[in-house]
Amino acid sequence: MDAIAVIMEAPERLALRPLALTPMGPADVRVAIEWSGISSGTEKLLWTGRMPQFPGLGYPLVPGYESVGRIVDAGIEARGRIGEWVFVPGANCYSDARGLFGGSARAVILPAARAVRIEETLGVDGILLSLAATAHHAIVGGPAPELIVGHGILGRLLARHTIAIGAPAPVVWETNPARRDARGYRVIDPACDERRDYRTICDASGAADVLDLLIPRLGKQGEIVLAGFYDRVSFAFPPAFMREAKLRIAAEFTPDDITATIALIAQGALSLGGLISHVRPAAEAHDAYPQAFTDPDCLKMVLDWSAL
Repeated sequence: MDAIAVIMEAPERLALRPLALTPMGPADVRVAIEWSGISSGTEKLLWTGRMPQFPGLGYPLVPGYESVGRIVDAGIEARGRIGEWVFVPGANCYSDARGLFGGSARAVILPAARAVRIEETLGVDGILLSLAATAHHAIVGGPAPELIVGHGILGRLLARHTIAIGAPAPVVWETNPARRDARGYRVIDPACDERRDYRTICDASGAADVLDLLIPRLGKQGEIVLAGFYDRVSFAFPPAFMREAKLRIAAEFTPDDITATIALIAQGALSLGGLISHVRPAAEAHDAYPQAFTDPDCLKMVLDWSAL
């Protein structure tokens, strides 16, 4: 069986063409993808060729770990799940391309245990589940953030998640005036913030030099959480030494983070609405990927696979 997929052939070289899918096993499901998100962090590094080496990484590669769709077929052990609307955090099901991420395709095959049932009423917003779970993972690993750096898609979800778990509303730094829109918390220009005693700061900017900016803003024994993805980070040691600064790196989300995030959504404590700024047909992937990485007005780009 073939499926149309986005393929990064090499840095800044993208194709949209059929790929052979690996055979479905007894515990696998086949999902017809309706929407898939484009990550402006991880996938931008893949696009530019600056992604650090990881096992299984290389080109050609199918990107995508933010997909939603319906289970349309299944192996003998998972037949009862046919018809479910699910979130797909990636798939490794291609004969002629790497599937380290693998969710940006018209159809994917993956183990049934990895296909997360969600409410179909979430619609296209369901693709945000991985980022929302990433935000949950960053926040629950320690004290809730008092300051969040960056009001892009992850920064917004970090702020919403902080409030959803009952913590005080954080302050958010954002240098782009067009991205200072928010309800329920303050978004300010960093230059206007004189505070120097934050207990916990969560960075969603992914900037390599961010630690030298944030360490002087910590109180004694304060903590910085790196929630973005970074090629390399460095910092001046003396300011961190004087504050006995703590550094925590939030890795990728876990199944428990997914479960907790779905529960917060079901309770009405966490909303995923109003965060997707652009939706384009998957046939326009050649233009959608560069736009997602370079257009400052693009908060979140989604590919619509329904016409393929």
